[in-house]
Amino acid sequence: MDISVSADGWLTFAGERHPCALGWSGVVSDKREGDGGTPVGRLPLRCLYYRADRLHRPATGLSVYQIASDDGWCDAPDDPNYNRPVTLPYPASAESLWREDHRYDLIVPLGWNDDPPVPGRGSAIFLHVAPPEGRPTAGCVGLPVDVLLRLVALCDPATTLTVSR
Repeated sequence: MDISVSADGWLTFAGERHPCALGWSGVVSDKREGDGGTPVGRLPLRCLYYRADRLHRPATGLSVYQIASDDGWCDAPDDPNYNRPVTLPYPASAESLWREDHRYDLIVPLGWNDDPPVPGRGSAIFLHVAPPEGRPTAGCVGLPVDVLLRLVALCDPATTLTVSR
């Protein structure tokens, strides 16, 4: 299945069209760490992480992992684990996947700058639960949790998400 995301904030899959949250600097062709941009490209869906204390295991064809309180994602460009999952506390900069705000109750890491990671080209580009009140993300794609659950139920390892300008 192919998922498409347009620069004006619409995500389309299986004949459905939904508003989505994008990075605060919009869709960018030259993604850099911390720029707030959602990268242009065709991005594979790597797997699904979820908070088992908040949701039942989602139906999906993707590999599924429960988020633990010490799970993080390295965003330090000079670290060997840049743009990789890590265990917290971590000696370099890393964001926690265990968040109180529900944004990371479901996370699908997108195949951006991960094969292999290039320092400074951006990290932690996820499909995740949208921020409230239509606020932007830091570069990810956000959807309401009910839409995200419907979407991941249709996904498998061949699914791609295409972000276009």
